Amino acid sequence: MAEAIITATTDSWEKEVLKEKGLVLVDFWAVWCGPCRMVAPTVEELAKEFTGTLKVVKLNTDENPEIASKYKIMGIPTLMFFKGGEKVDQIVGAVPKAQLKDKISSLI
Repeated sequence: MAEAIITATTDSWEKEVLKEKGLVLVDFWAVWCGPCRMVAPTVEELAKEFTGTLKVVKLNTDENPEIASKYKIMGIPTLMFFKGGEKVDQIVGAVPKAQLKDKISSLI
């Protein structure tokens, strides 16, 4: 995983996502999920491209079911955007990089 991406857990969720003032992209994923593996390289590229303006966090839904349940994650990958600790948007499924980039640009 790219050094620009932080791995969150139930214990670190508040610190890594909710207390962050800027824009945070959370990638909800699981090891067995094919589409999650497809979107992972794109998420890594975006983490590098938006260094300094976007914090990227990955959360394994199998290892942290409490968080996945709290945010009603029904399908993965789910890419959820937070700003100032509040959920502002989400995208479900493996989507093209251009679509993610447009979404990030509109939220920054």
